[in-house]
Amino acid sequence: MSAAARFAVRSPPPTPTLEHMSESNSAADRTAEKDPADWVTGGEPATGAQKSYLGTLAREAGEEVPEDLSKAEASQKIDELQEETGRGQ
Repeated sequence: MSAAARFAVRSPPPTPTLEHMSESNSAADRTAEKDPADWVTGGEPATGAQKSYLGTLAREAGEEVPEDLSKAEASQKIDELQEETGRGQ
């Protein structure tokens, strides 16, 4: 065996990695949104933050929002009112 072969530096084998949906690098994956109707917790009551923001949007739009919305319904109503008030993305 030659001297060069005896002292060759070997790279360690690649370490397998698990990629989570939130850690994806592509622009399409970073902006992908799951339909609120498909949310696991979509049937739970709207969060305090959703209710507060809905109240703000509803006042601007001159609308009333039901108190008993689910998370998914609140999200959809937020999207609707954002578009109506010009606050949409």
